[in-house]
Amino acid sequence: MNIGQRIKQLRIKNGLTLEELASRTELSKGFLSQLERDLTSPSISTLSDITEALGLSLSMFFQEEKQEKVVFSSDDFFVDERDDQIITWIVPNAQKNDMEPIELTLNPGASSFTIDPHVGQEFGYVLLGKVTLIDGDKSYVLKKGQTFYIQGTYQHYLRNDSSQTAKVIWVCTPPIF
Repeated sequence: MNIGQRIKQLRIKNGLTLEELASRTELSKGFLSQLERDLTSPSISTLSDITEALGLSLSMFFQEEKQEKVVFSSDDFFVDERDDQIITWIVPNAQKNDMEPIELTLNPGASSFTIDPHVGQEFGYVLLGKVTLIDGDKSYVLKKGQTFYIQGTYQHYLRNDSSQTAKVIWVCTPPIF
């Protein structure tokens, strides 16, 4: 662990300047600057004072923050191939997130799964072909390059009435796919 870098990261995260941290710890701004650049090392007592000023215990300071994966490739995707559609979860384990994106491929004449009313919102972007969004008793035809944004108020689904394959990025919050 790079102690100086961790102190700087936490200081910035807490919205503190070097001067403010120096004041809270009764250390000099110059010493803290050298510490953040790893030009010097703190004693355990000094580090304890710094972590306390940053709102952490020493044990919390040394806990490694789990790096969440940010970029995903096709190797990470989960694909569910059915007779008339392919559902690709393009962000693995998105159920734990606030939103869940999928790529839905619908063969000609196919319909997606039906989503029951829920408290949430959905967004879709047609990548290829043409689909019909059935939202309650209303229907909307969307073609390549068009989007939809709906509340989850009514039962809804997508249908491909064309003779070509359709592909849609569909994002739901909260996750329900």
